[in-house]
Formats: sequence, C-alpha cells, structure tokens
Amino acid sequence: METGLKSEFSILGREVNGRRLVYLDNAATTQRPDCVLRAMDDFSRTMNANVHRGVHRLSQEATEAFERARDIVRDFVGAGESAEILWTKGCTESLNLVAQGWGGANLKAGDEVLLNTGEHHADIVPWQLVAERTGALVRSIPIDDDGVIDLDALRGMVGPRTKAIGVKHVCNATGVIHPVKEIAEIAHSVGAVIVVDGAQALAHVIVDVRELGADFYSMSSHKVYGPMGMGALYGRRELLEAMPPFMGGGDMIRTVSFEGTTFNEIPNKFEPGTPNVPGAIGFARALEWVQEKGLGELSRIENELAVRARDELLEIPGVRLVGRSVPQASVVSFVTDFAHPHDLGTILDGFGVAIRSGHHCCMPLMNRLGIPGTARASFAAYNTNVDIKVLIDGVRKAREIFG
Repeated sequence: METGLKSEFSILGREVNGRRLVYLDNAATTQRPDCVLRAMDDFSRTMNANVHRGVHRLSQEATEAFERARDIVRDFVGAGESAEILWTKGCTESLNLVAQGWGGANLKAGDEVLLNTGEHHADIVPWQLVAERTGALVRSIPIDDDGVIDLDALRGMVGPRTKAIGVKHVCNATGVIHPVKEIAEIAHSVGAVIVVDGAQALAHVIVDVRELGADFYSMSSHKVYGPMGMGALYGRRELLEAMPPFMGGGDMIRTVSFEGTTFNEIPNKFEPGTPNVPGAIGFARALEWVQEKGLGELSRIENELAVRARDELLEIPGVRLVGRSVPQASVVSFVTDFAHPHDLGTILDGFGVAIRSGHHCCMPLMNRLGIPGTARASFAAYNTNVDIKVLIDGVRKAREIFG
C-alpha cells in the first residue's frame, strides 16, 4: 500500500541510525507536511505582527489570517460559530481551562465528575485539582478488558450529583473509539455536561461537535499534521459566556482600573496576551491539507495498515495485542513475553523505527489491564507496507535477542 504522501513530508526522507526513518509514533505527534511549514514560514516572512490592536497594514493582515484560521477550525468540527472556538496550547490547556473555569464556578461539595478509567492524565489531574478545592468527587467509569466503556455501568452511576462526564473520543493507548454521542445523551439526561478529549480524533474520524452533543471538545494541532504547542477548545456559547476567565491579561478585557475590570466578549475573554499566530495558521493549513486529501481516504489507508500490522504481529510467538475492539483507530498496542516495551523500543530504534513505549499517560488504564505499559505503533496515512515490514523485522530480531 505505497502512497505518494511521504514525498510531502521532508522529515520522512531522513535516516536514523543509518536506516531510513520509519515513523510510527503518530499518536504522540504527527509529522507536518511541507505545505504547513511553508504557511507558517510565509507568515513570519511577510506579515509578522501582533493581532487585533494594530491599525497598520501588517497587523491587519495578521489579524485577518489569524481569524480566518479560527473559521477553518470552526468548519472542520462543525461548531455553530467562530466565537465558540478558543485558541489554546493544546488539549492539556483546553481541559485545564474547562476544569478550572467551568468546574471552578459550578462544582460544590458532594458533586461528582465521572471520568473514563482509560482517560489521559491531562483529563484526570485537572479535575482532581478542582475537586480538592471545591469538595467535589472524581469517580472512574468502568471499562472492559479491551478498554471499552461499560455504558450500562455508566447509566447506573449518573444521578443528581453528576455534573460532568469526561471521555476521550479516541483512546491514545489502544485506539478504541468511544461512543461519544451515547455518552453525551447519558450526561444530558441528568443535566450534566460532557467534556470530550479530541486529541486523537481529528486526524482519524469525522468530528461534528453539535451532532455528537459535545458541550466542550478539546483539540491538539500536533496530532493532526499541525505544529506543536497549538490547539483549540470548542465550547457551547452559553457555557463559555457564563464561565469566568481562565487567565488575565491584555485583549481579554474591555476596561481595566484599580477599582475593577470588565471582560471582553468570547472568544477574546479566554485569550489573554500575544497569541501563537503562526501556530494557528499552521493548524488551519493542516486541517485544509486533510480536507484536500480527504479524511475518509486518509483513514482508509491508515486503518488498512493497522489491520495488517496487527495480523503480522500476531504471527510472532509471544506477542499479544492490547485493546481489540470495533470500532478502532490506527493504534496498534502490544506486549511481548520476551522483552519489556522499553527494551523493544530501543531495539526498534536501531532499525530506524520510532514507536512509543510505556504507559502512554494512562496509568489507571494500565492498572486496570494489569500491565505496566505497552509498545505502541501508531499509523498515519503517510506510512506504508514497507514500514510494516521493517517493524515486524525489528520485533522478530528483538525476540531473537531476548528470547
């Protein structure tokens, strides 16, 4: 399944340890196509200026490009209006914004926040911090042996004290795609909000926040062929308008005096200081690239690769897959009886193969599954069958060395 997409990513032409780079760490961060790098470079070369407050030409051009990028994100996720898209550094900041802003204003002693047991630490720790301050409780939603949420158990947990439910759209550790729409209906049946971690979703599944029923939906640019340190948060207008600011500074205010401050309208209320303008432009260009290629086609390529990789790994004695469910995104997580995941990652690096080894910021999930961590090969549409062959050769070599 060779594709021409590799040629659009300059970094994929380099060598690692004398071998051609085989990049299979896409769940951690995807590589950026050259068109994204050019878009960011063009901003820096031709219109580098601060946004919103300048009357000169460069500032006006930068502002137009910055807000056009917001419109592109709005359309990509099906938000109702651009004001519901807040720029952040990524999912971690987005989830902290919701926990500290919405949670800090709405939670009180005895209230409950229900989180998927397989959540990323970035969706657990912020709620724990708010719970310590407010007296609220954080409870885990049971999952099965493949990491799939037990919806019947969730229905039995919700009640008048349930104020928020947090869930990943796609699990970074196993590739499980969670039924967000059904979970949203459960949350809304008791008047709770649903907070969705969409870090792994944008590059793999169609996202329509209104169709899903999401109240908040976090995004990370670097998971969808865009730059690091950039992301966005979707929030329903009525929720954002009622929330206090997360941070203070310039551009998020109307008036400031030592007697008091009045705040700007959304989204500006949540975007203090100088923003990451080239990051926003790069994020938007990455989403445009996905649309140009066709998300359905990109997903088909990477899912076929993942299925083949799973099948070939299972032919190696001592390999066990972790998290087998339908539907599932292009994450292949596995353990072996002959090598620790970290040792396996080191051996594969010698083959030029980049995978991720460890708990993937999902310690509660690993504890539930009874393992310390996994080796994770995660695929993007620029990967090929040749990449799979090198991966399999590397795992077989590791078996020879350690077995």
